[in-house]
Amino acid sequence: MTLPHLHLSLLAATAITLVAIADAQAGGQVLQAELWCVAKNNAEDASLQTAIDWACGQGGADCSPIQQGRACNDPTDIQKMASYVFNNYYLKNGLADDACNFNNNAALTSINPSQGTCRYPSSKRVSNGRVADDTSVGSGQADMSRGRRVSTTWILLAFTILMVTWIIHL
Repeated sequence: MTLPHLHLSLLAATAITLVAIADAQAGGQVLQAELWCVAKNNAEDASLQTAIDWACGQGGADCSPIQQGRACNDPTDIQKMASYVFNNYYLKNGLADDACNFNNNAALTSINPSQGTCRYPSSKRVSNGRVADDTSVGSGQADMSRGRRVSTTWILLAFTILMVTWIIHL
């Protein structure tokens, strides 16, 4: 075996090891994560109101908690009410990336936005796109296997770049 072939074999073995380590770190299982979809701090009130109107109407979000007299109603804080609606819509739509956008007025966070009696269900409270009826924060699992695939892809991409760079310098 020539020296370049030996180096390529060692690089391939390293890549396989890195992929195995990444998979082991993920436990080869579903990773736990808790996420909420909330209104961005810099979103304009008018844009948030338009998004609330759409989500509560055509979007099918459960907006009863933001109705007058309910736990998440606060007419002085449209971001709070929009966040509740955005999160409900996001959860009801199976945690899809595009379900937390609202014309770029929403973002995912790992910080629980619940305040007082206004409790936001998290991604852990979703099963097959259905939001649990209890709005208290509970435990469960979110399927983050896509994230593991992305990590593995990045490792393989880095390995490929290193290998090409090494071959060019031969």
